[in-house]
Amino acid sequence: MKKKIMMGIAFVAALALVSCKSSESSYKKAYEKAKAQELTRTNPNEQVETPPVTVTPVVTTTVTEDNTANDRQERLDVMNGGTLKAFNVVCGSFEKIDNANSLRNTLVAKGYSAQVAQNPETKMYRVIATSFDDRASAVNSRNVLRATYSDAWILYRTY
Repeated sequence: MKKKIMMGIAFVAALALVSCKSSESSYKKAYEKAKAQELTRTNPNEQVETPPVTVTPVVTTTVTEDNTANDRQERLDVMNGGTLKAFNVVCGSFEKIDNANSLRNTLVAKGYSAQVAQNPETKMYRVIATSFDDRASAVNSRNVLRATYSDAWILYRTY
């Protein structure tokens, strides 16, 4: 009886170890991505072949609600020398500036005039894709950006 219990425990342990194994393709994808980033850092002027980008058609939406209660208000310090307007569409918030700059570079490559700004109270870096003087334009831009960045939100800049 004791022998059967020990065999059962060994079988369950072996099954648990085998089922937690990561797939080789995951490691390969991570390796290729890291290698491409390394090549970009070591040879910034050299052209690196990038995979084709799938472009999603832009659908223009109109503002159906004018509820400013969902907008956050924060004081921001612009990190890269640009200027911000009153209503800003934020696509990402980060504790590390390197992560914020990475998303900013992605947005700039897609044609946005993205900027990084820091909230001095929370020390969070906000990646702002677009900036507008009126809320309606910001809402339309946020709705378009949510196709790619589902958690995009509007930030009202206080001074």
